[in-house]
Amino acid sequence: MKLHLPPRHDGSRGSIDTEGRRLIIIGANGSGKTRFAERLIGELAGRSFRISALNALYRCEHDPSAGSIDELYKSAAAQSSFMRDDIKTQFERLFMLLIYDEMLNLFAHKIADASGEGVPIKESRLDKVVSEWQEVFPDSKILREGSRILFSRQVGDSYSSMKLSDGEKAVLYYFGAVLYAPEKAVVFVDNPGMFLHPSITGMIWDRVQMLRPDCTFIYTTHDVEFLSSRSDNLVVWVRDYDASDATWDYVVLPAGSAISEDLYMTLVGVRKPVLFIEGDARHSIDAKLYPLVFKDYTVRSLGSCNKVIEATRTFNDLSTFHHLDSHGIVDRDRRDAKEVKYLRDKKIFVPDVAEIENILMLEEVIRTVAHRQGRNETRVFQHVKKAILGQFKQDIKQQALLHTRHRVKRIIEYRVDGRFPNIARLEEHIANLVHEIMPRAMYENFCREFHSYVAEDDYGSVLRVYNQKSMVPASNVAGLCGLANKDAYIKTIIDILKRNGDDAARIRRAIIHCFGIDEEEATAPRPEQKVIKND
Repeated sequence: MKLHLPPRHDGSRGSIDTEGRRLIIIGANGSGKTRFAERLIGELAGRSFRISALNALYRCEHDPSAGSIDELYKSAAAQSSFMRDDIKTQFERLFMLLIYDEMLNLFAHKIADASGEGVPIKESRLDKVVSEWQEVFPDSKILREGSRILFSRQVGDSYSSMKLSDGEKAVLYYFGAVLYAPEKAVVFVDNPGMFLHPSITGMIWDRVQMLRPDCTFIYTTHDVEFLSSRSDNLVVWVRDYDASDATWDYVVLPAGSAISEDLYMTLVGVRKPVLFIEGDARHSIDAKLYPLVFKDYTVRSLGSCNKVIEATRTFNDLSTFHHLDSHGIVDRDRRDAKEVKYLRDKKIFVPDVAEIENILMLEEVIRTVAHRQGRNETRVFQHVKKAILGQFKQDIKQQALLHTRHRVKRIIEYRVDGRFPNIARLEEHIANLVHEIMPRAMYENFCREFHSYVAEDDYGSVLRVYNQKSMVPASNVAGLCGLANKDAYIKTIIDILKRNGDDAARIRRAIIHCFGIDEEEATAPRPEQKVIKND
């Protein structure tokens, strides 16, 4: 079946072949995804069927659509004297329908069996629900007692469905409701992860879909965990809705796209370019500093530099979907100019200092904090500079060795990554590498280069090559600025940036220039956005 999607802002309409497929409609809150689904339901007329655990458990509104649980219950109540017409929720109505169908099934069997031919009893909807329930909750039994359905976890202890947890009710509702969908219906599921524990969500929906292989399932959600559990589904990402002309901005993402959960979350939740950074989102200096420097970006912490590089590459590969000029930031560490250029060409910002701690030691940053604290900024910086150069001079051999090791490792990775006909050729190649690379000569060159930085009083070059996380406390920059410790020094920088003003501009400009870009490049271009209406 061809499913024609709602109109875009430009008047075009997408379409999807739903045969044997599942579809997820995802978008940030307020993006228009609920109205998107409503539009689809309206165009499908009698072929649609709605499932919503939230509505079923907690709302009393009647669903008037043809074939809904509420309408089916209304029809059954009109035909049966024992069916109550004052039941408040769809969840309770579903239970009554299951009991009613069980009764009709037994009557039908009794009539068919009257011939004496021993006609086997037909499997009822309730039988199917009980079977699925036992698979999910093997310690919980469903009991049939007269006209009631009860639940039990131990012998002699039974209770009604009203004493089930919300999660258990949701599972029961999903299994039961889907059995009432018309043949070959398009089943719309609102917030499929609602009330369910993430560990069983995927399994529940796998089983629901197996109950109705004839149906097409369309899920509407902003839950990325649910999205990641449905990796074989097509995804419609709804980005924007214009209520004035009832049009949407949306794209169809291919099923099985190699996009991480973090990236999906970013993709569907942002309205401005993304800046992927290293570190922990809660505790790292990166996460505290960069959002205040690159204010036009949505900053996302991903942990390792490899994750930043991969996420930036993948995100920009999808630029035709989101039109956001996004970047990453990784520490320079011991990368040479060639590696840095490669990363910058891939939209990865790389600072001209070794790591994030060194940004705190930029001359303009130190001067600004000292000035803010009422200290002589020139005197403070000169003391810090002298301390850092002295510390670096003592560590030159160790730093030269670390840089050599990094360089050798990179060369070997590139040179060994080739095809060799046999092990002998590989051994020969590796043995020759030692003579070609000449690590000792490389080490001695680093030593000479680093000594020249000290001799020439080249503070900037030292910051570029010196990986030393104890630099801030060892230089006593906090104390010279009249602050208690490293944490107080960092907090002062953050507070300055939060308050804006001239001092903030001074620090922000120094950090931006450290990345080899100017203020204009740091101001991310943003696509025009229409006014977003609530779902």
